[in-house]
Amino acid sequence: METSLYAPIKTFLQSLGLDPKGEVHGCDIVATSGDDPATVVIVEMKQTLNLELVLQGVERTAACDEVWLAVRASKKRQGREYDRRVWKLCRFLGFGLLAVTSTGNVEVLVEPVPWKPRKDGTRRSRIVDEHRRRQGDPSLGGSTKQPIMTAYRQQALQCARMLVAGPARPRDLKATCPAAAKILQRNVYLWFQRESRGLYGLTDAGRAALSRWV
Repeated sequence: METSLYAPIKTFLQSLGLDPKGEVHGCDIVATSGDDPATVVIVEMKQTLNLELVLQGVERTAACDEVWLAVRASKKRQGREYDRRVWKLCRFLGFGLLAVTSTGNVEVLVEPVPWKPRKDGTRRSRIVDEHRRRQGDPSLGGSTKQPIMTAYRQQALQCARMLVAGPARPRDLKATCPAAAKILQRNVYLWFQRESRGLYGLTDAGRAALSRWV
């Protein structure tokens, strides 16, 4: 029951100089400061962290200064509350996150402070580059458990198509596939084989790939 979390969280809030009370206008816990105007803190509790708890927190944001989500700490720290993606979500929303252990201790997992995610310029550049290099829209969004038709795979298939007629050199393929030399040398999919120095041919796996993808 969520009520088993109440006493430890109440003690925690009191240690912050707040005055907590349970079940105030539909909120599990409302704590206020002695200031005028008062700081208002709302805590929503669940035995485990789930979407409903997050949505309850979202509903409370307009009525308070801080929102805390509180859950029972899972054994061996393997529950959703210890997932760093959940921490990131809480920071993004400005929520605090508490975990109450079996001994009644309260662990602060995330502080309820405004947060702006740090931009990852390298990752952004890779995403934009892949989007621009990919020809058409060859993969259905949401696809799982099957290879994705990336820009690299598209170029490798171009090389494979040009080798159907027989072995060739990278410079012979460069007009159609500028990255031919790199693709043939790396041979990521094992579609190509070196026939002689600087001369590449198509393997059985390459012919099978053409049958599958073309």
